[in-house]
Amino acid sequence: MRKLILRNFQAPGDIVMLTAAVRDLHRAHPGEFLTDVRTPFPDLWAFNPYLTPLSETDPDVEVVDCEYPLIHQCNTTPCHFLHGFPAFLNERLGLRIRVSDYKGDIHVGDVERTWCEHVRALEPDPQPYWLLVSGGKFDYTIKWWDHDRYQQVVDHFNGRIQFVQVGEASHHHPPLRGVVDLRGQTTLRQLVLLVHQAQGVLSPVSLLMHLAAAVEPPAGAPRLRPCVVIAGGREPPHFTAYPHHQFVHTVGALRCCDQGGCWKSRTLPLGDGDDKDRPEELCVDVVGRLPRCMDMITAQTVIERIDMYFRGGALQWPINSTTTTPSGSDSRRAGVSC
Repeated sequence: MRKLILRNFQAPGDIVMLTAAVRDLHRAHPGEFLTDVRTPFPDLWAFNPYLTPLSETDPDVEVVDCEYPLIHQCNTTPCHFLHGFPAFLNERLGLRIRVSDYKGDIHVGDVERTWCEHVRALEPDPQPYWLLVSGGKFDYTIKWWDHDRYQQVVDHFNGRIQFVQVGEASHHHPPLRGVVDLRGQTTLRQLVLLVHQAQGVLSPVSLLMHLAAAVEPPAGAPRLRPCVVIAGGREPPHFTAYPHHQFVHTVGALRCCDQGGCWKSRTLPLGDGDDKDRPEELCVDVVGRLPRCMDMITAQTVIERIDMYFRGGALQWPINSTTTTPSGSDSRRAGVSC
């Protein structure tokens, strides 16, 4: 059996794509490989059945630094992000990997699943919740939507959807009213378990969007987790979207993205010395604080996309739901487990 150590030190969303490549490598070449990985995020590999501990000092081990050059063709080639690493490995190692599932491969262990179910059972009236990311990393500010519009969405569903706001403390995640505030309070593994129990996800193009597809739902929930993605015009939808998500994009509606995603990094320069402040990395059509492609997406559009899952019957409103509009600013913290 060939021994492979696959390395990649990019962002966690990229590593979710690598989990899919490892899965599909073994499905395409059963019994031919032993695989291990080197990435910054071991929490994304917990309970993964395809990994075998290998040493880089073993002379029989091949160490491969994984890339996805297919991204440079994504505006003209009908491919998804999931195809990036397999295409690279096929060319590099002479393999025949095919993408076999439209999602990453994040596993929830039996002990984690049982624990989550036990905690939920202890709650007197456990309510479904949606996870929400309202900002993102400073290197790609062009992905951010308007904070006030997020607040309008939260306010609209007050009493019917409990939103849980998450995000790394070092990133841009301004606080929202009327949510359970878990910003900066979860490990990556805890985020995976929150996604596991979540009824739905609201997010820009982000790690949370990829986890929404990759993490299995609990027993009795829809097999494919609802997710509304506020995408704008940065990335071509066929490369980034998942079929069961509501992917709100504006590609093709503006001159700057009429040939596909613009792939710009920032809306305005931050003056932090990062290369992403270079003119060629900046949005060319800014409205106030937003790129025009994101400014075109209204709060009402996002509300309608969330509501669509309920109107279509994929989800059901809680029996005791209300339509009250919030007036206070205190964040709710009860009723969220795992």
